[in-house]
Amino acid sequence: MFELFYEGGALFMGILSILLLLVIIATVSTVTGIIGRKFEKPGSFNQRAGYIRAVGLFAMITGILGQLIGLYEAFIAIQNAGDISPALVAGGFKVSMITTLYGIFIYLFSLILWFVMNVWYERRA
Repeated sequence: MFELFYEGGALFMGILSILLLLVIIATVSTVTGIIGRKFEKPGSFNQRAGYIRAVGLFAMITGILGQLIGLYEAFIAIQNAGDISPALVAGGFKVSMITTLYGIFIYLFSLILWFVMNVWYERRA
């Protein structure tokens, strides 16, 4: 697991990990609001739960940005080197997809949490 973190690049993987923590914090905050029935104003639950989905989407976009920056740097290296084996290019593509996969994982996780909390909130109301 740590190998993938370092292969994906410490900067973008670190940002994505912070975004994952934000999703978890927003989820815990929303769950405590549901349990304590703190969402009396119309739309306050939807706004709070929307943060979870928004941070997840931001994580996915950040992962894609990390892949594009990595590919750009790889293409510059390939251009400077000239003749490169296809296996080396495939390995580079594999590494560049780590941040995208992590970002998509975070987005899917946030969508699942958002959906479960919406269903739970509707049943409690």
